[in-house]
Amino acid sequence: MQLTAKVKLLPTPEQADALKHTLETANAVCNYISARAWKERTFRQYSLHKLVYYDVREQFGLSSQMAVRCISKVADAYKLDHKTKRTFRETGAIAYDSRILSWKARKQAVSIWTMDGRQTIPFACGDRQRELLQRQRGESDLALIDGAFYLLATCEVEAVEKFEAEEALGVDLGIVNIATDSDGETYSGAQVNNLRRRHAKLRAKLQQKGTKSAKRLLKKRKRKERRFARDVNHVISKRIVEKAKGTGRAIGLENLSGIRERTTVRKSQRRQHHSWSFHDSRQ
Repeated sequence: MQLTAKVKLLPTPEQADALKHTLETANAVCNYISARAWKERTFRQYSLHKLVYYDVREQFGLSSQMAVRCISKVADAYKLDHKTKRTFRETGAIAYDSRILSWKARKQAVSIWTMDGRQTIPFACGDRQRELLQRQRGESDLALIDGAFYLLATCEVEAVEKFEAEEALGVDLGIVNIATDSDGETYSGAQVNNLRRRHAKLRAKLQQKGTKSAKRLLKKRKRKERRFARDVNHVISKRIVEKAKGTGRAIGLENLSGIRERTTVRKSQRRQHHSWSFHDSRQ
């Protein structure tokens, strides 16, 4: 079974510039490859490699393995269909493999290829991520998120044996109460709903004000609400899983797919309805 360990890189300003330069160059290469693939109607990785490999190395100065990773990213993007030309964000995530990225677990650092040469960069992570990294296998994605660089590492862990349960703990997902189980226990969403109301009022005030400081504060608070809601969902879902496991039961969840399209609510309830994170809870 594969899990992802997310670790935060701690580069110097010069290293941060090198990482950003690398992301920008790699995504420019991906856009170039995508344009060639679209023009030539060539989408398979092997055929695409033969078509563009030497061109991208000569024009953009990539290492051989980074060129391969860019070709792979474009080919993967076209696997869904060939009806739309794919484009890539300037600082979109790029996959690294063991030839251009090595983990130094004891030193808590990575050696990573950049357009400005190989860099050794320390990283920060929690105990759980550190444990997962001992089983790191395959690719790791370099991502720029809110101005900080992260590595999303693929880790192989042993799959838990399936347990055949005879009974199930039913769980209903809601807005006022995030979850209610068939034993009658409720898991309140009051904290999340109160926070969302406060954030909505603050956003409205700051957007109306429109000053530089207001925009700066809006940017600073970006995703704060989502992170809080995800944490509450995580705590509640963990309690439900522990309860089911402790009583030897499976978990039965209602299927809410398409609920927003199937139902209508009053105008005053639209924001609450559309910010309902039942999918996060279900996952």
